Amino acid sequence: MAAVLAGLLLCASFSFCSTQYTLDDSKGLGKKFDGIGAISGGGATSRLLVDYSPNETSEMMDYLFKPHFGASLQILKVEIGGDSQSGEGTEMSHMRNASDEDYNRGYEWGIMVEAKKRNPDIKLYGLPWAFPGWLSMGKGQNPYAYPNVTARYIVNWVEGAKKTHNLTIDFIGIWNERPYDATYVKTLWKELDTRGFEETRIVVADGGWGIAADVLKDSELANAIDVIGAHYPGSKTTAQALETNKTLWASEDYSTYNDLTGGGCWARLINQNYVYGNMTSTIAWNLVAAYYKGPPFFRDGLMTAIHPWSGYYEVESPIWMTAHTTQFTSPGWSYLLHGSGVGELVGGGTYVTLKSSTTNDFTLVIETMTHDHSICIRPKLAPFTVKPQNASFQLKGSLAAKGVHLALYVTHLNFQGGPSTIFQRQADISVAADGQFTIELDVDSVYTLSTTRGQLKGHYPQDHPNVSFPFPYKDAFTYNSSREYPLYFEDQSGVFQLYDITGRAGKVLRQVITEPPIVWVPNANGPVTIIGDHTWVNLSVSVQVQTLSSNQSVFVAARVSSAGVSISKAQGVFFWLTGSGHYAVSSDINGKTVLAQGAAPVSVSPNKWITLSLQVKGASAWGCVNAVQAFALENFPVTSSGWAALGTGSYAYALFDDFSVDPPVSNSNDFCPVVSLP
Repeated sequence: MAAVLAGLLLCASFSFCSTQYTLDDSKGLGKKFDGIGAISGGGATSRLLVDYSPNETSEMMDYLFKPHFGASLQILKVEIGGDSQSGEGTEMSHMRNASDEDYNRGYEWGIMVEAKKRNPDIKLYGLPWAFPGWLSMGKGQNPYAYPNVTARYIVNWVEGAKKTHNLTIDFIGIWNERPYDATYVKTLWKELDTRGFEETRIVVADGGWGIAADVLKDSELANAIDVIGAHYPGSKTTAQALETNKTLWASEDYSTYNDLTGGGCWARLINQNYVYGNMTSTIAWNLVAAYYKGPPFFRDGLMTAIHPWSGYYEVESPIWMTAHTTQFTSPGWSYLLHGSGVGELVGGGTYVTLKSSTTNDFTLVIETMTHDHSICIRPKLAPFTVKPQNASFQLKGSLAAKGVHLALYVTHLNFQGGPSTIFQRQADISVAADGQFTIELDVDSVYTLSTTRGQLKGHYPQDHPNVSFPFPYKDAFTYNSSREYPLYFEDQSGVFQLYDITGRAGKVLRQVITEPPIVWVPNANGPVTIIGDHTWVNLSVSVQVQTLSSNQSVFVAARVSSAGVSISKAQGVFFWLTGSGHYAVSSDINGKTVLAQGAAPVSVSPNKWITLSLQVKGASAWGCVNAVQAFALENFPVTSSGWAALGTGSYAYALFDDFSVDPPVSNSNDFCPVVSLP
């Protein structure tokens, strides 16, 4: 304590402070390091990733998963889809009813396969955000109504991963950021064991630390779980969580715009979650921000991929903040003890030291992020000060090998407008014969010093243009037989899949969810999928539709203002048509604020293809059915911009084909072109 106080006095007196820290494993080791990870899901955060060409997708997989290349992630957490809005969109369920099983449905399987291909040691972790409605068997929004049914549903996913893709699921969660049920946790544990998945460990409760109280008083619950995972813990745990002696994780963290400040946030969390919270894994939401700009949490990924039509993607600073730890360590290494290799720097910032479980290799990671340059989206960050400083380190125990040369990698984030230094190799630091070395530390920086070698700042040339969504745009869904979903559409509730239909060329788009799901956030009244650019203002949208019953409604929409977790509140211009031939125009996605309605101007019936066309220009809108005008509205309140969208008024099958978005024509008389229907 006297040495720390002396160091504090030095820092108070001079612009550069200096003190000495000891790195010593002779008194024992701290907790086992479980790895740094990221989340694909919660939801549909990787949606546009799979619309890139195979070459570009492979490059991004390398940046994320390839050891000694980029982020070199050690844990991949994925959403177990529930056919419902779960963050930025909808992810597909592997079971849409009790007899339906498809373990190729959706893109998370492919991402896990690519991750394992690059790093066979990566740990896989599955977690549901939403559930298909059939699991509650009529008991509303409760996935725990029949614990055995839901446990089988989840373990079927674990088994499907193994049998279909040879993927071992290492960890499984309960229900993202929603109440847990102790009976269900125990049931899931028993179901895993009964079906031969004893090694799949349970993480609870992907929310706060509150479950620790139940773990302490319920021995069966304690036996069922291995990890307590909290979200956005602010690098703090609780006394009860520590008392459980369970492994503690920040099982979701970061969720911050991935500019330099976002990089600073992530660098600080990776260190401080262990320094202050004894959390041995930190998992970022999200893996790659591959969803449209406009919904909440845009660009909250380790990298950004939102231009599949051109191939452009961005490798952001959080990739390299991750590399400062992951390229120099492995899960199974151990932290040194607090005070003997882990702790605070006197001038502000933190340091952690990790040691190999099989050799004397060790890695020291230092971060000096300032408050204003490392603010995360949540929780609120208390004020603190960081100053430039000199830090001297004394190696002891098995770390004190003579003649050690430590590889040094540095990131310095420049917030003054100049270039930043990102994950650059510097000259090795030599350790003196007595085990000492000194390093000069600047603010807003990360320093990794390690006895390991082989690290790399991977790079692929980025020669693709950064261009907006193509306009005009047409899609007749004439894809090859292996494709499951259309290009660039982002489902916001329900699921729109490609579908072969007799007597029609190519494929059509089919909305396939027929029962309301057990939701994570409120959905629209029915399924909806968006496409395009949230800045679109004046446009014409056209699509062929087919309802399967007279009371079913479908819509085409423009200027849709909201998506993601706020989809249930979306505003815009929604042009509805029922199978019986009634049309309506609403300014909200649930059809409550009706601006116009009436009988369609042409004959409409179920199982018949009909063309719906909608034009929005300024404060005017026109709509046509089979090229015949149904309505014309002038000077009505409408959102200023937004996506195009398709949807249904309830959870029921519906078909869509020959979608197009074009510039508006000059007036309503020119709007409805003659359309030849099959």
